[in-house]
Amino acid sequence: MTPDRVAELLSPFLEDAHLSASHLGLIATYTDLLMKWNARINLTAVRDPETIVARHFGESLFAAKHLFPIPATNQSAIDVGSGAGFPGLPLKIWSPALALTLVEANQRKAVFLREVVRTLGLSGVNVFAGRAEHISEQADVVILRAVESFEHILAIAHNLIAPKGRIAILIGMSQVQTATSTLSDIRWRDSVPLPQSHSRSLLVGQLA
Repeated sequence: MTPDRVAELLSPFLEDAHLSASHLGLIATYTDLLMKWNARINLTAVRDPETIVARHFGESLFAAKHLFPIPATNQSAIDVGSGAGFPGLPLKIWSPALALTLVEANQRKAVFLREVVRTLGLSGVNVFAGRAEHISEQADVVILRAVESFEHILAIAHNLIAPKGRIAILIGMSQVQTATSTLSDIRWRDSVPLPQSHSRSLLVGQLA
């Protein structure tokens, strides 16, 4: 896939923001790598590369743009249940100075994540091949998307938020009430509908 096509597919999610040619090239390379590995291990049910860019990268970069309107400095993030690297690695592409930890208990997926980090030449990325409840660190931003056992993982994610830090969830609109009531000490913003989706939104809150 060409960087120009990547830019076209991502435009509804980035609105007036633009990625550099080098960032678009990283996404194109990442997509190619994901397609190759997906033939061997089940990283994503989405098999079409253009849909991967629009759905996975688009949603992740939409979150990145809202969390970091200006690319972050001296900020850290933990991606809980990173899977194929979403939304964490697109956050890193958007904000290269971000100190990022990807949490993925599936060992084969963790190997893939390390290969993406190596291939893209990303620094400041740690792949934690274990369960989130076993992490001792905290971060300025904790982000999650498409996780199982939603209410259980919310409590674990809450423990990973640094003082005054934020949590960001790419979530079905039907789950917004569950999130806001489960984590009642978070000051939640209004959820933001995701482009090209009728049922998903971005929910962001800050630890009081």
